[in-house]
Amino acid sequence: MDPVTRMAIDGQQAFAIIGTTLWVMLRIGAMLMAMPMVGTRAVPARVRAMLAVALSVALAPVLPPVPAWNGFDAATVLTVARELAVGVTIGFLLRLIFETGAMAGELVAQGTGLAFAQMTDPLRGGSSGVVGQWFYLLFGLLFFAGNGHLALISLLVESYKALPIGTALPDPHAMASVVPTLFLQVFRGALTLALPLIVAMLAVNLAFGALARAAPALNPMQLGLPVSLLLGLFLLTLLAGEMAAPVQRLFDEAFDAARQVTS
Repeated sequence: MDPVTRMAIDGQQAFAIIGTTLWVMLRIGAMLMAMPMVGTRAVPARVRAMLAVALSVALAPVLPPVPAWNGFDAATVLTVARELAVGVTIGFLLRLIFETGAMAGELVAQGTGLAFAQMTDPLRGGSSGVVGQWFYLLFGLLFFAGNGHLALISLLVESYKALPIGTALPDPHAMASVVPTLFLQVFRGALTLALPLIVAMLAVNLAFGALARAAPALNPMQLGLPVSLLLGLFLLTLLAGEMAAPVQRLFDEAFDAARQVTS
């Protein structure tokens, strides 16, 4: 084989590899933009792009073949839109579970008197409570400590096998039935996580209220807020050691919902 022909073949193979990587990067990049922690303003867009390229290069050889490139026709535009929609859906379902932690933190802050402690939240955008941010970060730590990132990569590979690039989207009724159920699980999970502290702080407030009625000269209401704060922080430290199991169940529910949507 002469050098010119070999160079032409090598060039075609290189362009094929680049095209495959770009097709795969659509779904992965959309998921990284929509998912929590990584898809926030705290992570630069350049880092997310590099991570999407690295994952695409690593996963492209084990995924089903991509459609042939025929230019920017209607079919190509629809395929790109489908890939972006699938990636955003996976990231959005996972983000809902992280919002469970933020909601639980807000409920706890209302009971402990820490609702006034607000600061800029770079992970969610805007301003939110300190306790809510603590729960959000705790969810992130538990996600990576429990190999959630590896489970997410496995879910991506399964989604490519169940819904290859270029195929039609699944039945939209699946998405319509999965998302409301997951929303209910988010609210139930937030209330389950915050309920022990809410009940404990309610008992403390009732005790100080009864003491204020029985012995008003002691002025126990001045001690109510400091005691509530100290007790709330102490109970938060105890709760942190017991959150792994319920948070893992929430992550499992999010992954199951994503599999139902992409299957």
